[in-house]
Amino acid sequence: MEKAILVVEGMSCGHCSNAVKNLIEEVDGVKSTSIDLTSKQAEVEFDASSTSMKTIIDSINSSEIYKATQK
Repeated sequence: MEKAILVVEGMSCGHCSNAVKNLIEEVDGVKSTSIDLTSKQAEVEFDASSTSMKTIIDSINSSEIYKATQK
């Protein structure tokens, strides 16, 4: 298992943080996700043999509302 912290721009409310969490958790290999709306960060635990950080970031960015980068 690997852990990573992402900075996610565009989150401004609880609905936004739930939407980002759902986008992350749709990716196969993601084990857990924790969103901190105040710091605009997402902590992601994932199986690196099943997915990559790029795939997770691409999933978030595909919404065209949120912009994720690795911290």
